[in-house]
Amino acid sequence: MGSAARAIKTMGFGDLVLVAPRLPDITTHPEAIALSSGAADVLERAQVVETLEEALAPVTLAFAMTARPRELGPPVCDIRQAAGQARQHLADTPHGRVAVVMGTEKSGLTNAHIALCHRICHIPANPEYSSLNVAQALQLAVWEMRYALLSPGDATWRPAAADALPSGSRPAASDKVQALLTHWEEALVAVRFLDPQHPKKLMPRMRHLLGRSALTQDEVDMLRGVCTAMIDTARRR
Repeated sequence: MGSAARAIKTMGFGDLVLVAPRLPDITTHPEAIALSSGAADVLERAQVVETLEEALAPVTLAFAMTARPRELGPPVCDIRQAAGQARQHLADTPHGRVAVVMGTEKSGLTNAHIALCHRICHIPANPEYSSLNVAQALQLAVWEMRYALLSPGDATWRPAAADALPSGSRPAASDKVQALLTHWEEALVAVRFLDPQHPKKLMPRMRHLLGRSALTQDEVDMLRGVCTAMIDTARRR
């Protein structure tokens, strides 16, 4: 974590969020502080949360960093493409927030973690030996992000004015999309389209479908209205 904080600061970033770290005092651990090598302020300000859902609640575009292929999941891109997408997202979205999500060095990200993200991202390393620790992978990720944001000839990489888009037209935050998915599942059960005893892969496929759609807040509100109507109609019948 100390090395990760250093990687972030060298590229001009400062937000580090830790999900259920193994050591509860990791942000003040002497070895972590030593490895941060001048980036102890990033480590000290690191936010510690219990779940990835909580970490991604305010995020509007999340990249899951993984080297393993997945049968189901969000669209796949490499880290350079991800950086370009992040740059465009921030330019188009006044209140946009981008996150790069990494798992533990031992086991990486689970399918459940990846399902909470909008894109799968990989580093095109040597296919015969692609092992990188978290700090190394993060250093490459933030370098690409910085390079994309500071592209020559483009001095307007920061988000536009807050009133550039109506609030409802902004990309929906992760917690709003997750609430929609919960509501959607309830509605599908109510109209007997989904059998909770034999769900098969319906909800994971629905999750990936909605995740690819880059829903706005207005669209999330509209779909939740549809869910409410489905549930009410099913109850009356």
